[in-house]
Amino acid sequence: MSKIALIISDFNTHITEKLLDGAVNRLKLKGKKDEDLKIIHVPGAVEIPLVAKALASTNQYAAIIALGAVIRGETSHYDYVCQQVSNGCQQVMLEHLLPVIFGVLTTENDEQAYDRIGGKHGHKGEDAADAALQMIDVMRKEIM
Repeated sequence: MSKIALIISDFNTHITEKLLDGAVNRLKLKGKKDEDLKIIHVPGAVEIPLVAKALASTNQYAAIIALGAVIRGETSHYDYVCQQVSNGCQQVMLEHLLPVIFGVLTTENDEQAYDRIGGKHGHKGEDAADAALQMIDVMRKEIM
């Protein structure tokens, strides 16, 4: 089993599509083919853990990559969303002993997000893909 699922939030698509492009391009550069990748779009970041849990339950994937962008607004909604999605992804990972890579940007503004999709802070989509591949290797060689 070497399939990887990518769950992408459709909220803030000006950021999330670039995260997805970076992750997919990196995975393909490392040898993954289209048939090795399952891409699922969800409305927002809060919905990512539910889909991650459903995918993990199928036992068809070696890793799941969660991609999204939560950008702080004027209310405390940001804090709730960040906490829910990070806790949800961690819960799936621990419950299913499956790498769930947290590629959800949590930034103060668009500028910080752009800095993380090919700007001065690298490309977090590519980093998420690298982490997924490394964790698949760790789980296979060291744990399973």
